[in-house]
Amino acid sequence: MPLRSINFVSIEKESSKKRKKGGKMEVKNKYIVIKHHIEDAPRESNFELKTGTIALSVAPGSDDIIVKNLYISMDPYHINRMKFSSSSQGTISFAAPIHPGQTIDGAVIGKVVVSGNSKFQKDDLVLGVFTWAEYSLVKEGNIIKRLESSEFPLSYHLGILGFNGLSAYAGFFELCKPLKDEKVFVSTACGAVGNLVGQYAKLLGCYVVGCAGSNKKVELLKQTLGFDEAFNYNEEKDLNSALKRYFPDGIDVYFDNVGGEMLEAAVANMRLFGRVAVCGVISEYTGPGRKAAPSMLEIVYKRINIRGFLAADFLHVFEDFSAKTSDYLRTGKLKVLEDISSGVESIPSAFVGLFRGDNIGKKIINLAEES
Repeated sequence: MPLRSINFVSIEKESSKKRKKGGKMEVKNKYIVIKHHIEDAPRESNFELKTGTIALSVAPGSDDIIVKNLYISMDPYHINRMKFSSSSQGTISFAAPIHPGQTIDGAVIGKVVVSGNSKFQKDDLVLGVFTWAEYSLVKEGNIIKRLESSEFPLSYHLGILGFNGLSAYAGFFELCKPLKDEKVFVSTACGAVGNLVGQYAKLLGCYVVGCAGSNKKVELLKQTLGFDEAFNYNEEKDLNSALKRYFPDGIDVYFDNVGGEMLEAAVANMRLFGRVAVCGVISEYTGPGRKAAPSMLEIVYKRINIRGFLAADFLHVFEDFSAKTSDYLRTGKLKVLEDISSGVESIPSAFVGLFRGDNIGKKIINLAEES
């Protein structure tokens, strides 16, 4: 069974929101926007809940699709899209800037309620890039894939069977090329990606240490997820010394989700020909603090390979990732960590909480049930 933390806010019944206008059925549609660009740590006051209406019909000949959103993925990279300017914004479509008052899009699972596109029918379940709203008007290009009936909960397709899972799988296996008995360090190991990296590493037979921001998370890593060791980075005055304590013979693989001082300390403790997969740099997303400056001497003489990556780089291994991860789920070899809140109203606090370390595992917003 998945480990879920569920915070229930009201989920309105659809029937109470429907009304007719000019012969067309309309529904109220709540959605979230930013009030202004966000340059530092986000606050709930940076966001605004708006209410509009959407007609549950499409014009004759249109290929528009109307989707009722069921689950919305909360991902920290969106903060870089909310800035006035970020070097990430021009690199890939997923990183396109978000402007004040503009609807925010991201990974969403929804159900088709109306379709002018012959490829999608009413009641199809779809995963795509839709708005942070109760309903989304989309084109075929917004849809990543149709979700067929599955033995797993729909929400898994936003986390362990989605881009977070692919990031963990591809970053670890494809980039780091780990071997059994190697020493692996994972930062933000209770996050949506980090917890999976650690579990994959243990299944391979590696020695795994993770760090997290609370003693509760440290115990979860060791007792529930099977990490060999874990530590609370907030209790460590010297990260370099902390890593020497857990890796007296050095680190073979470091899976980086934070950047900053943690990356510096990891590089200082790497073994010869160590590999570093840089999945995220959350410590550098929310302020002008000191950026990571790992020792270039260490990198050169230890021949350390450091590589940044995006899940989109590895769509060619998605089928392999999905098959293996599904098998691990069926046999109970992988534990699922989900942290679920409910209702569009909960989006601001859920998103802000990502930067406080509030979430355990994948943070998801539940808007409506599948039926």
